Amino acid sequence: METAGWIEALRTEGRRMAAAASGPPPGAPVPSCPGWQVRDLLQHTGRVHRWARLIVAEARPRPPRFEEAAPEGPPSDERLVDWFREGCERLVDALDGVSPDLSCWTFLDVPSARAFWARRQAHETSIHRVDAELAAGEAPSEFAPAFAADGIDELLTMFILRPGRNPRAPRVMTLAVEASDAGRGWTAAFGPDEAVGRRGVGEAECTVSGPASGLYTFLWNRTPVGGLEVEGDPEVLTQWASSASF
Repeated sequence: METAGWIEALRTEGRRMAAAASGPPPGAPVPSCPGWQVRDLLQHTGRVHRWARLIVAEARPRPPRFEEAAPEGPPSDERLVDWFREGCERLVDALDGVSPDLSCWTFLDVPSARAFWARRQAHETSIHRVDAELAAGEAPSEFAPAFAADGIDELLTMFILRPGRNPRAPRVMTLAVEASDAGRGWTAAFGPDEAVGRRGVGEAECTVSGPASGLYTFLWNRTPVGGLEVEGDPEVLTQWASSASF
């Protein structure tokens, strides 16, 4: 995907998330985020959008404090969905308006800061849209194979590198992932010290395969492995699901 596609995905997923979150009451639990209610989901994602906008729109060389993103604090429950929408639209406008050669802080070494933030926020929002649908008691809407495969790629080649967020295991475990409808594959390894991933299917203790959309939401710990094909040691998937803080 290219930057314009990620920006449009961010716009679309933001609107879909707002629509899904409008159904349940603000105090409804979010089953995919234990301990969260719908208001927490909207407050979190709304702050993340505002925080990312500060970085992009002001070309911040260092990350701002998270409190800067919404110094007035979250709004009332009655205003919360509209507040979320406003923050997402402002982030979309900022990404649309900045130069392709934007220089600003990113939490990984990447060739294009604008593309990095467009991609990261598109997938941040799409996964939280799934959370909103689950909170509303709905089955998650499927993703287009190309977008879902891109989300798997971001997770397994970039996001997995983030300390404290990636999966852990008592020993090094290997997982291969095959997106059957996208023609793409990846291999990841995670153990007691670090987690890494790469493109291409290699030798692994466990291989999980199926449609990209189902793999995307499973690997982000939003949906169960049912419906996907598993070969090899299923304990690898159990360890992934129990240790990854996504």
